[in-house]
Amino acid sequence: MTDYGHPLEFGVFLPPGAEDFATTLRLARIADELGLELVSIQDHPYNAANLDTWTSLSVIAASTTNVRVFPNVANLPLRPPAVLARAAASLDVISGGRVELGLGAGAFWDAIAAMGGPHRTAPESIEALEEAIAVIRALWTPGRGVRLQGKHYSLSGARPGPFPAHDIGIWLGAYKKRMLQLTGRKADGWLPSSPYAPPPQLKAMNAIIDDAAREAGRDPKDIRRLYNITTELNAEQLAEVALNDGMSGFVLMVNTDDEVRVFAEEVAPAVRELVQKERGDKRLWDESTRPKGPAPEAGAVYTASGRALGRQLIGVHNHLREELTKVRSIVQQVADGIIQVGDARSEINAMTMRQNNWAMGAYCESYCRLVTIHHTLEDTSLYPQLRQGDPRLGPVLDRLTEEHQVIHHVLERLDAALVAAVAEPEKVTEVQEAVDLLADALLSHLSYEEGELVEPMARIAYHH
Repeated sequence: MTDYGHPLEFGVFLPPGAEDFATTLRLARIADELGLELVSIQDHPYNAANLDTWTSLSVIAASTTNVRVFPNVANLPLRPPAVLARAAASLDVISGGRVELGLGAGAFWDAIAAMGGPHRTAPESIEALEEAIAVIRALWTPGRGVRLQGKHYSLSGARPGPFPAHDIGIWLGAYKKRMLQLTGRKADGWLPSSPYAPPPQLKAMNAIIDDAAREAGRDPKDIRRLYNITTELNAEQLAEVALNDGMSGFVLMVNTDDEVRVFAEEVAPAVRELVQKERGDKRLWDESTRPKGPAPEAGAVYTASGRALGRQLIGVHNHLREELTKVRSIVQQVADGIIQVGDARSEINAMTMRQNNWAMGAYCESYCRLVTIHHTLEDTSLYPQLRQGDPRLGPVLDRLTEEHQVIHHVLERLDAALVAAVAEPEKVTEVQEAVDLLADALLSHLSYEEGELVEPMARIAYHH
């Protein structure tokens, strides 16, 4: 079992076709609204049917608020690393620290050569990739003019900058031994795709990365493991891959709205819960013991006003989900080093402005208050009415009230972690853990409540 303990992240791999970018942009926005963390697009510049990847990612970044964007993976032979470094850093600054860099050695060499690019052998492509990583990192590091002499890429006094808003991860698409060894020596992350690296092969590939990392004096845990996947892998399989093969980022290849929604609303929460349980984290509750309400009766009558009550509940829940996404984004900015202690800001703008621990604390405090008020109103107003209207709902309402108390304690834990992080910034990891716990609990609770109460709310409203 190899679990590197990284927080789980989920994202989408979007179609790049020029004929329907509106769909690509809509899918990115849905991913953002539903709380996914990553949005990516493949990069094959020689394909005339595809839009340019960096142009597309720039529009997506400008049209979203929280997701991080990255090429999956950038085609190095047709993107000079010095220019690529500046492009990635520029978009990271513009987007407020929401860019990562998936990077590949190249393939389809005849097509690359047709565009005026090099036609490299496999060893040459790996050698060029290693040189490119050095060039990119040098231009992201403050200092004087940089001089690097390589066989494929060189710098002759180029000045570093612009500098990324956060530490951009360089994630390599790697499969064969020498590429995996390069990943272990030099990369921040590994980004294979399940059709080319199915789950049974991951253990051996990870071992190559880990051995190379140790030989280079690195801790294998420093290398993030991400996985491009298809819908063929279910939540149980993904949890197994996370726990046994160390994969902590799952990027689903999608084409439709429904695929994004199912992944965000059903698969991702299920994977989080399974992994959290196995890692030994304290379980807040056992979902299998949740009572079920009465099944809808044949011939039940609902009114427009009754249905509106259900929509109103879902609307409030969606607002809470959106606010939770903002909280997670702000905490991630702190962890990435974008937000500095003491740099007080009077307003919060998670999309474009850098925040600080003080602002994060104020924001989380207001959000925690919002959740508490919502739950208090349910306990003292809505639930008694529903109980009176249909006593069979009693066990469900009791369980929901119990979960409100559990979530209240999680909110208190988050508040305590925020206080500690203001005094000791290195404790931001405790804030992340508290936010992850809150996300798992609250998203699970909201889904349970909607599933059990929306129908009886419409029915009981009719009779009363």
